[in-house]
Amino acid sequence: MIEYRSFRNEDPPQLVRLWHDCNLGRGAAKGFTPDAFELVNFSQPYFDPHGLILAWDADDLVGMVHAGFGCSEDGSRLAYDAGVIAAVMVRPDRRRQGIGRALVAQAEEYLRRSGSQGLQAGESRGRDPFYFGLYGGARPSGFLLTDSAADPFFKAVDYEPAQRIGVYQRNIQESTDPVHFRLIAIRRTTALSISDQPAEPSWWWYTRLGRVDSIRFQLHPKKGGPPFAAVSVIGLDAYVASWHARCIGIVDVYVREGERGKGYGRTLLVEVARHMRQELISLAEVHSPDANEYAVKAILGAGFERIDTGIVYRKA
Repeated sequence: MIEYRSFRNEDPPQLVRLWHDCNLGRGAAKGFTPDAFELVNFSQPYFDPHGLILAWDADDLVGMVHAGFGCSEDGSRLAYDAGVIAAVMVRPDRRRQGIGRALVAQAEEYLRRSGSQGLQAGESRGRDPFYFGLYGGARPSGFLLTDSAADPFFKAVDYEPAQRIGVYQRNIQESTDPVHFRLIAIRRTTALSISDQPAEPSWWWYTRLGRVDSIRFQLHPKKGGPPFAAVSVIGLDAYVASWHARCIGIVDVYVREGERGKGYGRTLLVEVARHMRQELISLAEVHSPDANEYAVKAILGAGFERIDTGIVYRKA
């Protein structure tokens, strides 16, 4: 008989074992220890054991679901109305037995009881409280299509695809940098600056990017003034074992309003790739919602290729 209960402090080793048994696809890190779970999940100031629900068959962990919340618009606090199911796993030999459905139902009850209005499955920007650097690659972006069990499962429990997020990679050691006249012109009038963090990091930034190695690149006008574009770069050390390369994630891409579509985003991505190549990084990954046409155009123009898709689901 399956017993469902909340997280306890002795559970991390079995949770990590379950993660690796579930074969979550190319976008899931491999070979890490419980310390990685501690860093990005359990040590978060907002981690609630009641939001992490485990399914046990006697002493055998066979499934889990993890629910949490996004942040307010200014990134200063949790937004309890923005509930999200961040992860759900059932061991392959125990699937199609109702365990996953029961876990999701309990996660939904937890979120509604906490004040969530609409229910989302799969993390997205601003609703990504957990698993940063462990699932999704550069950042958690829905449930990936290469995580083949996810899409049919969520459709079966009455969730509908609501957003598609493209996953793009580029081998920056083997591929040559794109060359075009606009890029050359932008290089002549701009300068690249590097810092440890944004000028005004939010509380939400500290809980996620503040916990991993990251640097901020900004493209400034040489004559002075606010940056045209900026990105953060994080190390994806947990993916070395599965991707067999030193890799980085490019996140929090920003292009100043009024300057979008003019080539600044593409130029910055190319310059970041050139800089990280000197640090012997081989692989760079960046994500963008399909609806952001300017970002997708900049990413493809900087030499990245689409290799996966994340799907964010909403409760029907």
